[in-house]
Parts: sequence; structure tokens; C-alpha cells
Amino acid sequence: MDTKEVLKVYFGYDSFKPGQEAIIDAILGGKDVLAIMPTGSGKSICYQVPAMLLPGITIVISPLISLMQDQVKALNEAGIHAGYINSSLTEAQISKVYHKASEGTFKILYVAPERLESKAFMNFSDRMEISMVTVDEAHCISQWGQDFRPSYLKIIGFIGSLKKRPVVSAFTATATNEVKNDISCVLKLQEPEIIATGFDRENLYFEVETIKKKEDYVLSYIRKHPEDSGIIYCATRKNVDELYELLLNAGFSVARYHAGMNTEDRKESQNDFIYDRTPVIVATNAFGMGIDKSNVRFVIHYNMPQSMENYYQEAGRAGRDGESSQCILLFSAQDIMINKFLLDHKDFSDVSDENINLIRQRDVKRLQIMERYCRTAGCLRNYILEYFGEKRHASCDNCGNCHRSVTELDRTEDAKKIINCVYEAKGRYGLNIILGTLLGMNRARLKEVGATEYRMYGALKDRSEAELRQLISQMILEGYLYQTADQYSVLRMGDIEPLKNPDTHVMLRIHEDSAREDRTKKSSKRSTDTLTKAGYELFEVLRQLRFQIAREAGMPPYIIFSDKTLIDMCVKTPGDKTAMLNVSGVGEAKYEKYGERFIKAIATYLEENPAAVTSIEEKAGETKDLEETSKRVEYNRSMNRPDGAGASWTEEEDRQLEKEVVSDLDLL
Repeated sequence: MDTKEVLKVYFGYDSFKPGQEAIIDAILGGKDVLAIMPTGSGKSICYQVPAMLLPGITIVISPLISLMQDQVKALNEAGIHAGYINSSLTEAQISKVYHKASEGTFKILYVAPERLESKAFMNFSDRMEISMVTVDEAHCISQWGQDFRPSYLKIIGFIGSLKKRPVVSAFTATATNEVKNDISCVLKLQEPEIIATGFDRENLYFEVETIKKKEDYVLSYIRKHPEDSGIIYCATRKNVDELYELLLNAGFSVARYHAGMNTEDRKESQNDFIYDRTPVIVATNAFGMGIDKSNVRFVIHYNMPQSMENYYQEAGRAGRDGESSQCILLFSAQDIMINKFLLDHKDFSDVSDENINLIRQRDVKRLQIMERYCRTAGCLRNYILEYFGEKRHASCDNCGNCHRSVTELDRTEDAKKIINCVYEAKGRYGLNIILGTLLGMNRARLKEVGATEYRMYGALKDRSEAELRQLISQMILEGYLYQTADQYSVLRMGDIEPLKNPDTHVMLRIHEDSAREDRTKKSSKRSTDTLTKAGYELFEVLRQLRFQIAREAGMPPYIIFSDKTLIDMCVKTPGDKTAMLNVSGVGEAKYEKYGERFIKAIATYLEENPAAVTSIEEKAGETKDLEETSKRVEYNRSMNRPDGAGASWTEEEDRQLEKEVVSDLDLL
């Protein structure tokens, strides 16, 4: 069996996504690999396919219980025998896993990094032929990454202790050049093949809204998207609780998740969201890592995150199925104060004293970069991609800023006055002192530092504070100023030589909202765009069948089949095994388990609706006229409750389902 046969038979796909085949070929060629791939690009297939073809067993080191459980459940559903070892298992269960792996039952074994030094695991490793060690979420090994975990440093000793060094593959979705180099060096990768498929998620629409009444925005958004599944991230537990109560009292089906809740309540909330019983969850950033829910249509950040890495990782939980999805950040000046407070109270118990100050500086720098993202009038996607080292020249035409009307104002003279003020301050003061001085504020602090005596005091008193903040942010981006990364950062002059040229101008871009419909009209198409009204009706029939099977099997619906696979069934309406195996995402194992039931459901629908046309493909140059048939039929709202199809679901069945599916998001 070759790589494409493994892909088709076990995963149901006809072809690889960009980058996957090159990574797999490198691994099978015996090379170490470092792969940087965005969420939704199919990282797991890059090590699961070669694991099936290599001799012996592949060890996958993963940071979270839920991440392992979802991966193992999905693999077993696909007909690939896999297991995991973590703190959710008893010692007797772990012994059983070791026994099965020793017998050759498992081709892939997921392990928590804390287990690598245990005597039982070391004895097991000595007996096994380990062909590959895969490090998932590899950025966790870098002290300069946004999610450093000291337990990941155990990986180095584990690999070094093996009698024969296996191929080492490392995967991450978010890594700056610095973190990428860290991963390669710390893991001691040997002449690795470094493959970056790009960070762009073309199906995601990015937007920043600078508003005060965030609650009203969220209420309005959910009312307009009643059928969509989404995550709303908040910076604090208090925000989570308040927004949860607000949405609940407004009549929405909603769950919440934060570390202040007890374990059982968190599990219940998580399962309600994963099983589509509640479409929306309000959570802190403790929620989400390792949750492979493919049909999240929106991620709203109620508060600005602390770093671009965090933001892109959390926003990237939308649209994992490749369908058009929205990532909206609600920004206010208070978010900066909240994040500074959280950083000031950060836990450094696992960090050496000499590194604490360096990490604090990096945290401040990341926060500054995030603030500038929220204030920029430029293309949001390009800002993100350039942060991760991808230079773009043209705007994306698929983000909130690109779909706003822009007015350019010549603020060259204002920029020169700002530079003069920073010069007078001799690089001693931060943004607030500079702003207060330029605006001529009557503040005791300005008098205390002597700023009221500066020549530039009140020089820009006719401008608004918001406009000056945006102008200073733009001047930092253009290199005329820079902001130090100290705990109390100050503004200093950068390269001002270009401003000495009379032909150089500083143009401030001011944008205003155009109609929301216009701003989203160019977003990428959803695969549902080809479905007619009958297609949506069939889609609902298949969703109900999937929900029923998920209850019977005790697993999340998306592990049975993704929405994208169900949509492809609606388009292709397969009537036999050959046709069903031609549906994207249907492999041999899943066909044997579920294929006939879905074929029967499709046949029944077509018999009851003999004139039904379920999809219409738009031809090149043809004007599309689907005003009636392309309307999205609202999902059956009752599908978001345990008794979705109208059948009774007893409390005892609900409790049994929770026992069968263990999903704990807590760190190991």
C-alpha cells in the first residue's frame, strides 16, 4: 500500500492538501521534519499516513488529554488502531495499553510528555521498535513561544535514551522565525526538512470593531446567525459569567467554560458544545486547544488577546472544515489595561530568575503588536501574515479593513511635532505622557515631569486623542518611532531621516464602516453555495441521522462525518458503495460502519421527493440565478438540544453518554 492508497482507504480523500505529500515523503525517506502548517491544513495526516507505512510504532507526544482522545477516537473510527497514555487512565488501563502496543495492535501511541520519564514507559520503549517520534504543538518546547511548557523539555532526554534514534517530526501552527529556530535547536533535529505551507487561512474573514457596547454587538450578531456554531473568548472569568448570563436571559442556547468552574461542569459545557447541543460557548482561553470541532462558523474575541500567536491560534478554531467563517475582535482601550494587569500577575514559578525579565519584555512587545493590529487601518490579514514572516504586497480584499471606505489625510506636520515632542522628552516617557503633552492636558503628572514647559505642549490640541494614538501607531509601524519593551515602555525616535526630505509625506488612513453586507460579499464561497433548497433539506436529514448515530456511539457528531462530507453526499447523492467511497471524507472503515445507513437515508429522501434537484454547479461565464434555491434553510433549532429529532433522551442516557466520552481540557 502506498501513501495515496492509505489516504483513500483510511481517510477517504483522493488527494493531499498542499505540503502534506512533501512532508510525508521526507519522513518516509528517513529525514527529520519541522512542519509549520495553519490550523485546518491537515497536520495530523502528515504523521498518521507514514506511521501506517513505517515498521514498528509511532510515538506522538501531545500536550492535552482532549487532544489525544479526539485523535485516537477519530483514528479508530477510520480503522487505524491507536491508543493513548495520560492521567485520565488508571494504572490497570495503562498496563493494558502497554500490552496491546507490545503485541503490535497499535501503530500509533499518543503520550503525555510527563510520562516519558516514568519507569514503566522507559521499560516499554526499550522493548519496542519505535520508527518515529512526533512532537505535536511543537512550539510548546520554546521558552520564547507563547505557550512554553517545561514538560516538553523531557522529550530531548527521551529521544536520546532510545537504543536507535527514530525519525523525529515536529508540527506547529504558529511559529515566528525565532520560535521555529528554537524548536529545531532544542529538539536537536538532524538536518531537518523544514516545510512551511504558509499561515494564510483564506476562508477566514478577519474584522476588528472598536466599540464600547460590546454586549449589544454580541446579542445582535447571534440573532443574525441563529444556526451557526461559535466561540466567544473573554479575557476574564467575570466577563465569561456576565456575558453567559446575558445571552441565557436573552433566550439563547449557550454554554460557558473557565477554570473557576468545577471539573464536571466544564465537561458538561464542553460536551454540550462538541455534541451540538448548544451552538455557542463563552469561554476564557482555557477552552479550545485540542477540540477538533470542524463546523465552528465564528470566533468572537470579546477582549483583545495578549499576543498575535494566541489570537491566531484561537481565531483559527473557526472554519477548520475550510468553509467561510468569521473572526471578529471587539476592541476597547480597557482591553490594554486588563492585559497589562494579567501580565503583571503572570505565574513564573517554572521559569529561572535570569529569564523572567526577558520573558516580561517579550510579553510587553507582543501586547504592543496586538494593540497595533487593533488600531491599524491597513489590511488585517497582511498584518497577521507579515508578523509570521510572510511578506504581502497587495491587500487581501477579504477582511474588515479592506471592505471599509478609506480617507487618506496628510499628517506630515503632525508627525514632525510628535517627533519633536519625543525629542524634548529625551526618550524618558511613554505614550500617555507624549499624548497628554501634545494635547495640552491639565494633568498633575505633566506638571511634575515638566512637560507643560515643552515647546510642543498643546501643539496638537485641536486633534482628538484617538487620531493621535492611531498616527503614533502608524509612525511606529513605519519606523519613525519605536516603543521599548520594558514593563513601563517609553517612546523613542527611530529613523527620521526620510522626513527631512520635503517630498516625504506621512499619510494617515482613516476608515469608516460601509454597509456590512458589502464588506462580507467577497468572502470565500461555502461549499453549501451549490446546494438548492432540496439540497439543504437533505443536508438536514443527514445531520439528524449523524446526530442519532453519534448518540448511539457515544462520540461527537463531527467524528462520524464532518459537515463538509455531508454536503458532498448531498451533491453526489451516492446510491451504492462505489459512489459513497467517492464522497470526500468517506474511507473503507467509515463506510463499513455507517455507509449503508446514509445511502438508505439519501434513497428514502429521493423516493419521497422524485423531482428534487439537490445541487446546481455554477458554470464559467454563466450568471447564477438561485435567489430562491440558494437561500439557507435555517437549521432545525431543536437539533441543538439532546432531544433533537423529537425522541426522548432520558437523564440516565445523558449521564451514560458523559461516562463514555471523557474530554478533560485541563493541562496534564
